[in-house]
Amino acid sequence: MKVVLLAAGNDIHSVRWANQLSENGSEVHLCYVSNQKPSADKFSDKVILHELRIPAPYGYYINVFQLKKIIKLVKPDIINAHYSSGYGTLGRLAGFSPYLISVYGSDVYDFPYKRRSNMEIIKKNLNSADSIASTSFAMACQTSKLINYPVSDIHITPFGVDIERFSRKQVKKESNNIIIGSIKKLSPKYGIQYGILAINYLINNLLAEKGRDLNIKYHIYGEGEQKPELIELVEKHDLQGVVEFKGRIPNNAVHMALNEMDIFLGTSVLDSESFGVAIVEAMACEVPVVVTDVDGFKEVVDGGKSGVMVNRKDFKMMGEEILKLIEHPELRVKIGEIQRKRVIEEYNWSENVKKMEDIYMNLIEKSSV
Repeated sequence: MKVVLLAAGNDIHSVRWANQLSENGSEVHLCYVSNQKPSADKFSDKVILHELRIPAPYGYYINVFQLKKIIKLVKPDIINAHYSSGYGTLGRLAGFSPYLISVYGSDVYDFPYKRRSNMEIIKKNLNSADSIASTSFAMACQTSKLINYPVSDIHITPFGVDIERFSRKQVKKESNNIIIGSIKKLSPKYGIQYGILAINYLINNLLAEKGRDLNIKYHIYGEGEQKPELIELVEKHDLQGVVEFKGRIPNNAVHMALNEMDIFLGTSVLDSESFGVAIVEAMACEVPVVVTDVDGFKEVVDGGKSGVMVNRKDFKMMGEEILKLIEHPELRVKIGEIQRKRVIEEYNWSENVKKMEDIYMNLIEKSSV
């Protein structure tokens, strides 16, 4: 199969899809706008990269001429745009079929509602596709609302995990430390401040009331525009010895960082957090997760059957659930085992990629009839 992916070169999801599809034998061409170059997460040498000269946002329109030349040269069997907004526009203007759009989250939850013209763009783009894929059922429902498209016709293609790499590992831990962690971009949407407030409430209220002094650490992995504000919050509550900002972590190191944790926090506050890859990765490593009730997290933890779910922004409830897990190590083990089982059944990356390949093949076969 010859596949053209229209996707950001600096997005780990683009990297994973392109690398795995090429590893499975497809000829993969990834086209990205010039201000979204590949960064720390590298593409396989098998993936053929095409930089589109004009940067976003105008590049989503003007680069169509360069893209059409690439299509003429490559002669792909299918084009798959990642994000229905920017790259969805570029794919629509290219006029190639079969054409699949993979929706991601903010493109269907946030972008259409910012202005009327955005809604018109999204509707045009989605309606131009031969088919639509979504990383979660919740996001498929949201997409369906936008264009009155049957949810049952939208393919669910999760960003699963490599269940061999993301598994329980033996790592050296300090026995007297309880490590709580988060891995996310430091932006308001992801609610990291509520994780910090939960840790503060845990230490200075719940544990203080019991007269207990545990050595708790909160490791925050990620970078983003909210970092100065979060550092200020840590200083305000005198948590400098508890909260550690670990910076950005490359994907190939995430599994080991997760295995150092006793509890993982997912603190997002918006439903446009439509999946939560880091949550699934923690679940695969049997690290019990405490997550907010945003759409994507609810789906991943099966409404709280495969993890602990709390009300978004409710840092006190989050602190209380963390305390339960700290006080009951056997509960952490039990939840971890349940989570691992769910990941194997629903979010096995190799099975997820095979499903995507089947979608491609079905669309290619239909277009040739």
